[in-house]
Amino acid sequence: MRRNDVINSYFNWMYSLVCSNKRYSKKPSYKMLMRYLHTKEFFYTLPMDSNRYGDGENLRYRFACDCRYDYPVIAEYLDDRPCSVLEMMVALALRLEENIMDNPDIGDRKGQWFWNMIVSLGLGNMYDENFDEEYVDEVIDIFLNRDYFPNGKGGLFTVENPPSDMRTVDIWCQMCWYLNEID
Repeated sequence: MRRNDVINSYFNWMYSLVCSNKRYSKKPSYKMLMRYLHTKEFFYTLPMDSNRYGDGENLRYRFACDCRYDYPVIAEYLDDRPCSVLEMMVALALRLEENIMDNPDIGDRKGQWFWNMIVSLGLGNMYDENFDEEYVDEVIDIFLNRDYFPNGKGGLFTVENPPSDMRTVDIWCQMCWYLNEID
């Protein structure tokens, strides 16, 4: 088993979690955006966002379990890199769907949660044929440095009437405010 095979398998697994649901067409492709998000290190400035970082790292072990890789292989091939923005976002979409919004009558919406974050960031039009690395880099820097709008636009969650400036609260709290508003 080669390192690159495991890395590629992991990326494809994450992509399939949020892109292969019948609700979300495989066309156009967003692989360039997703690959780019996987190269960007997720860093945080608010202590509670360390939980999002940890969820992103733990996603690797869910992949190991789902795809029947031995944990030592994951530790050797994936744990030498920091949590990526993609890992954090996919892990957050999973947590949101499975721990908060699970509804068997509606079905699996982890792709919906993920793509709502992509749209809030302002990356919804960054499909492969329209991918602009410089633009995406600027958008991700705005997100990571919390330079987005007070209502969260430009971050992961846009809320029409947030209780306070979204830039000052952790991602989990932002997500809860977003869910309260759409409920």
